[in-house]
This record gives sequence, C-alpha cells and structure tokens, in this order.
Amino acid sequence: MLQTESINTEQFFKNALLELKIDTHRIQLLKSIAHFIAEEIIANRKVNINYICTHNSRRSQLSQVWSSYAANYFKLTEVKSFSGGTAVTAFFRNTVKTLQDVGFTFQISKFSHENPVYAINYKNGINPIIGFSKLYNDSHNEKPFIAITTCSNADDNCPFIHDSIQRFHLPFNDPKAFDNTSIQSEKYLEANKQIAGEIHYIFKTIKNSI
Repeated sequence: MLQTESINTEQFFKNALLELKIDTHRIQLLKSIAHFIAEEIIANRKVNINYICTHNSRRSQLSQVWSSYAANYFKLTEVKSFSGGTAVTAFFRNTVKTLQDVGFTFQISKFSHENPVYAINYKNGINPIIGFSKLYNDSHNEKPFIAITTCSNADDNCPFIHDSIQRFHLPFNDPKAFDNTSIQSEKYLEANKQIAGEIHYIFKTIKNSI
C-alpha cells in the first residue's frame, strides 16, 4: 500500500518518476508527446494542453492538476493545462481526496451542489489551478490545444476534436472500478502516482529538449 504520511507534493512528484514502471512502447508514447510540445513551444512560445476523458471527473482532472504542477516545477510558463469531457458530471470527491493526500489544497470558488468549481493550490504555486467538470470544448479551455485522451471511451467517442492541433491517446486505468470498496483510497492513490510519474517524465523531457 502506498504511504502518504509526511509526503509533500514535491516529494510525491519526484518519487512518482523514480518508481515509474512502464514498458518501452509507453516510453516512446511519452517521448512523442513531449517532443511535440517542445516543438510547439519553440515555434509558438505558447502551448495549451487539454486532457480529455468521458466525464472529466477522475483521470483527466488528475492529469490537468499534475500537468499544471509540472509546468510550474520546470518553469515552463509557456504551457497551460486544461481538461474536459464528452459529458459534464463533477470533479469526483475521491479524486479531490487523493490530491489532498499529497499536499494539494482545495477551496470552492463557485458553489454548486452538482459541480462546484475549485481553486487548487500547492506549495510554491503561483496561480491556483481551476478544477471543475466541463466539456472539452468549454470556453474555459483555451484554444487551440493539444488533445490528450486519457480513457478509451473518450478516444472512441471523439473521432474529431475541434480546435486540436494534434491528438494523442494516453489511457490510464480507471480508479472508478474500486469505488465503495475497502481498497478505494489505495487504488486512487495508485492512479494519482502513475499519472504524476508519467506527466513528470513528459515535462522533464520537454525541459531537456528546449
């Protein structure tokens, strides 16, 4: 079981990369994403990334948060990160909890029983990350963007993503399968760590490429 006692956000982010276990095919995919982003930074000095899954409640939210964190960590101010779905639900409470467990703080900036808007902060962060469930083409998400689908349903249901300059499919295991089980927290933390590690790999590669 993953332990979070006394682990702050930076420690978790570093450990996620050090303990990352992925095959060569996945490594090549991460490198492809990183190199495309680096090329866009060099050419245009600004890049928007939009992480997309079906409900914009778990994997795409984790990806946006870690992508925003990584951009700040590596001082890649040219990169802005967003997320969206093919349907609107909410930033799921277990997703909020697993990010809180590794040092992120959540404040409600716009109250809603169904879909509150969160301002997400972390140590040494400059601007809060805005988190809420939305469609991938919501006006909040700056365009054009690099689309990264994080679940197979979103990839299958979006044969064409308007306003995307490039599209990558980076699926992650869905912790939803373990909701309301005795290992729920552990599985959400595993997903959190996997996504943090892969995002770390991408952004470290970007930094080394520009």
